Amino acid sequence: MKQTYTSAIRFENICYEVDQMSILNNITGSFYKEKITTLVGPSGAGKSTLLKLCNALISPTSGEIIIESIPIDSIEPTILRKNIGIVLQSAPIIPGTVYENIALPFTLQQKKLTEKEAILFLEIVGLEHTFLYRQADDLSGGQKQKVSIARSLVNKPKVLLLDEITSALDPASVNEIEQLILKINQNSRVTIVWITHNIEQAKRIGDITWIMMDGRLLEIGESNILSTSRNEQVQQFVNGVHTK
Repeated sequence: MKQTYTSAIRFENICYEVDQMSILNNITGSFYKEKITTLVGPSGAGKSTLLKLCNALISPTSGEIIIESIPIDSIEPTILRKNIGIVLQSAPIIPGTVYENIALPFTLQQKKLTEKEAILFLEIVGLEHTFLYRQADDLSGGQKQKVSIARSLVNKPKVLLLDEITSALDPASVNEIEQLILKINQNSRVTIVWITHNIEQAKRIGDITWIMMDGRLLEIGESNILSTSRNEQVQQFVNGVHTK
């Protein structure tokens, strides 16, 4: 890449093993500040494992993770997870109202999120204030995902990790979520890391793309790399032939 970017999260020779099985193999690279990085690759490539390492849900077998120049193991986990939020494909919702769901991060910290503050988060994700006291279980898939994103913003994270957050949604909802994430990135300068199996989505949304396969990082580049890569494995993956 020609431009110089500032690292938000840096991986140095990261390996991760489970029962002597290698899940990640010697990963070195950076997720850049205020940019959208898309992670693509076949199932089992290690993408979700990489996200879990970013907010210390798991720890690497070897190597070092640096968060804005500070080793991750020097950061208190609750502080780390306030700064690095995560949104999952399933958009987990607790029983109760939308308000209770959005307020959950504060509730867990024994703090109070006011109705006015909750409505502001609803507005950010494009939901009317009338949603505040609706039962969260009654929402559509796209609406639940918006509530999940709103909840992730309550702690005002510097980094937002997104794991296949549109894969279960209809095309109209996919477009709404994509536009929402672009708006959050542009307006709040939040660093975004987005796992997607949708190559066209990665091209549309990403500033930078990581291409992973079998626990290895094959290539990093600006997102047009998905169209221009000369790596045979990358070309086969992009063209729908997932090989080792």
